[in-house]
This record gives sequence, C-alpha cells and structure tokens, in this order.
Amino acid sequence: MEDRTQQEEANSEVQKRIQDSFDRQGLMSHLGARITHIGPGRVHIELASRPEVTQQHGYFHAGATGAIADSAGGYAAYTLFPEDADVLTVEYKINLLAPAVGDRIEAVGTVLKAGRTLTVCQLEVFGVRNDGERKLVANGQQTLIRVNRPAP
Repeated sequence: MEDRTQQEEANSEVQKRIQDSFDRQGLMSHLGARITHIGPGRVHIELASRPEVTQQHGYFHAGATGAIADSAGGYAAYTLFPEDADVLTVEYKINLLAPAVGDRIEAVGTVLKAGRTLTVCQLEVFGVRNDGERKLVANGQQTLIRVNRPAP
C-alpha cells in the first residue's frame, strides 16, 4: 500500500508542464505509453501489452521496459525543477528481475536526491494484471542533469 506522499498530486501548472513535454516525445507516443500519475518527485507511466512492445517469447521487451522507466524517472525529477529548466538523463541502470508479463507494465520514477545540478531517481517497473495483481519485474537507478534554458 502506498503512503499519502506517494499519492500526492503535483499542482496543476507542474502537471500541465510535465504532460505537455511528455506529449512531445515521439517514442512514448509510438509505444503507446501514458502518464497515470504526476506527483512531486514521483511519476507513473503505463504501457499496455500488445504485440508491438513484446519480444519473441511474448514478454514485454526490455527496451520498452527501460524506455518507460527512463521517462518516469526523468519526469519525476522534472516535477521538482523550475519552469526555466530542462532535464536530461546522464545514465541509468536497470535490473530485469523477472519476465515482464501482465496486461500492462507500470514504471514508477521516484526522486531519491534532488540536487542543484544532478538528481538521482529510483526506477521500478511492475507487471500489472487487470485483476490488480502487481509484480516487480525491474528496478534501477538513474542520474539526471538539470539544464537551464538560455534566456530569450
């Protein structure tokens, strides 16, 4: 069961900024991923199961798993950045713990440490069935950099 802080919603301005940025991502659109939660320092992204995102055994492909985990962590960090900043991934490592099966996978990015320049996030990916059963299928860690946009 998640605690209240994990379910807290970001303010409407931050939610709009995150969703607008997410909507500009060609890969997320191509995969069919969608954001399901935007909270301060925490973002959830889901990807429904379909043949285009699986590998030869029918499991979610590690590339799709890693892609939504990377985006969930990046947007978790972005929720804490000022409006004039952007986010880029410096590195991430993901451990695939079990075959990613389910009706969908859900990536959860959570900020562990927000710094002036670098932010570190925890990445978790769950296989989720429509009956509500959830299983951790991947976890990892990510480092992101805050990049200030040039003044207009």
